[in-house]
Amino acid sequence: MRLFAEEAKLGTMELLLTAPIRDSEIVLGKFLAAFTMLLAMFSLTLYFPLLLIWFGDPEILPILTAYAGLVLMGSVAVAIGLLGSSLTSNQIVAAIVSLAVLLLLWLASFVATLGGPGSLWVDFIRFLSLNDHLRDLTFGILDSRDIVYFLSLTAFFLFITSRIVEMRRWR
Repeated sequence: MRLFAEEAKLGTMELLLTAPIRDSEIVLGKFLAAFTMLLAMFSLTLYFPLLLIWFGDPEILPILTAYAGLVLMGSVAVAIGLLGSSLTSNQIVAAIVSLAVLLLLWLASFVATLGGPGSLWVDFIRFLSLNDHLRDLTFGILDSRDIVYFLSLTAFFLFITSRIVEMRRWR
């Protein structure tokens, strides 16, 4: 949450914005740094599937697709966190904004069940649900729609973040 919020709080955002790089490069650099840290944390959990493979005979495909879903979900969460951090100079507010957006995307399938089957809005809200797209990957179903969904959502939030950083440059 401190990727942009701490820069704005300490006053180093102006120094960053006057560097001879584009705003999208700043956003992408901060995203890749946070995403690399997330991948490093995920890599520490690889011990358990390796241990399971060593001592048992599990199906490998559900394990691989679940990890792919976890990485894709993590990229969306990092992009949303970056957006929340770019909106404010307070880390706590950035965390709350990011958590609220992630919670809305996570609970979209629950809201869609309240509607009723067959409605266009219900189908659209269900499509926005992180939970529905992640569920298929955890069951071992590798669908290109889920991968495109997560990558598109990540790109969308990174694009919005770069526009907000660009707006800060001209304030």
